[in-house]
Amino acid sequence: MGSSLYWDTMVPCRTGTGRRKSRFGLCKRPKANGVKPSTVHVACTPQAAKAISNKDQHSISYTLSRAQTVVVEYTHDSNTDMFQIGRSTESPIDYVVTDTVPGSQSNGDTQTVQSTISRFACRIMCQRSPPHNARIYAAGFDSSKNIFLGEKAAKWKTLDGQMDGLTTNGVLVMHPRHGFTEDSKPGVWREISVCGNVFTLRETRSAQQRGKMVENETQELVDGSLIDLCGATLLWRTAEGLSRTPTVKHLEALRQEINAARPQCPVGFNTLAFPSMRRKEVVDEKQPWVYLHCGHVHGYHNWGNREEREGRDRECPMCRARGPYVPLWLGCEAGFYLDAGPPTHAFSPCGHVCSEKTVAYWSQIPLPHGTHTFHAACPFCAQQLSGEQGYIRLIFQGPVD
Repeated sequence: MGSSLYWDTMVPCRTGTGRRKSRFGLCKRPKANGVKPSTVHVACTPQAAKAISNKDQHSISYTLSRAQTVVVEYTHDSNTDMFQIGRSTESPIDYVVTDTVPGSQSNGDTQTVQSTISRFACRIMCQRSPPHNARIYAAGFDSSKNIFLGEKAAKWKTLDGQMDGLTTNGVLVMHPRHGFTEDSKPGVWREISVCGNVFTLRETRSAQQRGKMVENETQELVDGSLIDLCGATLLWRTAEGLSRTPTVKHLEALRQEINAARPQCPVGFNTLAFPSMRRKEVVDEKQPWVYLHCGHVHGYHNWGNREEREGRDRECPMCRARGPYVPLWLGCEAGFYLDAGPPTHAFSPCGHVCSEKTVAYWSQIPLPHGTHTFHAACPFCAQQLSGEQGYIRLIFQGPVD
């Protein structure tokens, strides 16, 4: 078992060690810590009160009214490992996630706002034996090993007499069609319940009325599944899928190959070069820049008059097309690539460069944004895509000597 979760890799404060980082590997634990539902109690019985207060007992409490609460005890499951994800830094959370801030917004847009990510957002249960299936559930157990669904939370009794519910802003999952490969197509966003059932989306993110149950779909994660926690979106990669993904070493070889071709600026005739991936936030003097409307690649120059230089749009000296003019960066997180193709295309407007099939796939995915809207975004920096396609084919000029 060696699956990985990725998110928001261009935000610098998340790429360190420990639980706050942009990639989190799930490996078989030395000792199983999974749990499964067991006894159901109706409060306020002594057994229910004992289950809630016992810090060695996992339980989920469903508050139906001030006078009635249903408590479901959970017992140890020796066949599974549990991994918990959320905003809390308390010890039950294995993977700390904070809100994604798109890569190049203004200071006014990036001020700290109240997070929409739950402190104990979700949990993933992985089978300890092959094929190591992973299943996702909304909500995670807190430091007292409890999950509480308050009176206002969406909750209901199932046909077989069990309880189920949804968290405030929900946990959404999208499974790609045809796997995470060159042939991948976006799937349909669904909502996952506390018990792992699959539903169509609610009318609004926090509506009390649940969507319709989708009985022919499961909460089992597959290679390329996206998990949205209302503030951050995570990409699930399996060990098998990662074995087919280009490595960082391969991406570095592609960088060296494109630099070895000695692309030139058509204006200054100086040789351009993509900087080392370690310098992903420092604009180098040899850095390639692109006119996003046409795709012509240049070095940085002051073509045009003062008004053009100070404005957002610039005029390409090659074709006179007007549009944004931005530096190019190689996308350095290999887990986001669908194939090992050459870096021929760039996302617009951020300028992250990768293969054609990778930009085409991500530009088709409507990622949840806030509590009401969806839009496509660059996987490397989370910035909303713009333009007709959301990406541009790069046109390099080779050396003239």
